[in-house]
Amino acid sequence: MMKKTLFDKIWEKHVVKEIENGPCVFYIDRHYVHEVTSPQAFAGLDARGMKVRRPDLVTATADHNVPTIDQHLPIKDELSAKQVKTLEENCANHGIEAFGLNHKHQGIVHVIGPEMGFTQPGMTIVCGDSHTSTHGAFGAIAFGIGTSEVEMVLTTQCLMQRKPKQMRINVDGALKAGVTAKDVVLYVISKLTTSGGTGYFVEFAGSTFRNMTMEERMTVCNMSIEMGARGGLIAPDQTTFDYLEGRQQVPKGADFEKAVADWSQLFTEEEAVFDKEYHYDAQEIPAMITFGTNPGMGIGLSDHIPTADEVDDTEKRTLAKALDYMDFREGDAIAGKKIDYVFIGSCTNGRIEDLRAVAEVVKGHKKADHVTAWIVPGSKLVEEQAIEEGIKQVLNEAGFELRQPGCSACLAMNDDKIPAGSYCVSTSNRNFEGRQGPGSRTLLASPITAAKAAISGVVVEA
Repeated sequence: MMKKTLFDKIWEKHVVKEIENGPCVFYIDRHYVHEVTSPQAFAGLDARGMKVRRPDLVTATADHNVPTIDQHLPIKDELSAKQVKTLEENCANHGIEAFGLNHKHQGIVHVIGPEMGFTQPGMTIVCGDSHTSTHGAFGAIAFGIGTSEVEMVLTTQCLMQRKPKQMRINVDGALKAGVTAKDVVLYVISKLTTSGGTGYFVEFAGSTFRNMTMEERMTVCNMSIEMGARGGLIAPDQTTFDYLEGRQQVPKGADFEKAVADWSQLFTEEEAVFDKEYHYDAQEIPAMITFGTNPGMGIGLSDHIPTADEVDDTEKRTLAKALDYMDFREGDAIAGKKIDYVFIGSCTNGRIEDLRAVAEVVKGHKKADHVTAWIVPGSKLVEEQAIEEGIKQVLNEAGFELRQPGCSACLAMNDDKIPAGSYCVSTSNRNFEGRQGPGSRTLLASPITAAKAAISGVVVEA
């Protein structure tokens, strides 16, 4: 018998019907929705007089458009206010529980799902958002879908899907001091490029990932989409079970023990074959930062910006265009570059462990006078923890601003925009032209690297 991968085991249990020479009908266990990609889908249902098939399997929250200050006040931006209100109305009309502004569970959809226990091993999970891959950290098949597919899942709880190819990325060994999960995934993307995973679902394996916390694993899987992959996942283990135990939506008592027994079968069997496989040594991974306009343009903090002679011919034009936009020069050291903003947050690095790491770096220091530093928790729960643990006080004393939950400056869909021409060291997941605001210049990095830059006012060597 063919040995099965983790992906195979989950996929096979969710195929409702095979279509000869075509896609299969694929069942979805959990559907996350937010205010940006759901209005058209709900409008489609209403136009056909249809209802949501399984409202109990839909989790909704407002995150992209919400302000991150004065959330008790009406949203000033008319479009954002309309989108948030429309989500609440659509959910009320279809019997879906929604976590809107000022709800105790409001937050970024990919943060609240795991922290509430909606995300569990062996599930299939979708959302109209590319970073749905985050949930793969729990040993789930999780991926983003388009608006028409959002409507399809709301209507049928199924999707039409073709099975993707499979890739395994192995990283083994202990990370060097100061190197984080964010650095690991930025390193891998820099090696594979932003198209290296196209057509694949990626399993992250090896001792480096096994030794990560769940929040670190979520960071890695979150950015699997940035290498072009459909999604990424990590086999569940005791770390996963410990994280889930006691969470609101997770089975309790004997039911939890039964669930753990089932989840423990979710692993790739020895001798299972992947379509493509890579191996990396953790000791070779430095603290990383991006210099260009896609997540694959990453280098170590001690490295120099590449020259045209150091990249493939196919990349020379992209390099030149990126450096022109960033106003960087070939061969320059990245360390010492002056920065204007620091943004720590997003579904990549807006969890409590990220805020704890920042507080540890900045305690007893002050940010540079010319730097604006926004710290945005990924959820109300993270915000509450930051206050209870004294993190907010540490941040305030250092001149950092702890804001309220939301996607914030990850993308220019709310008030938290980086001005044109300004440099922002960001813990988010994308550094495309204008991603954080028209003309903004983004350098992706870990929370530790971002915090050090805020204090120094420049990119700091590890």
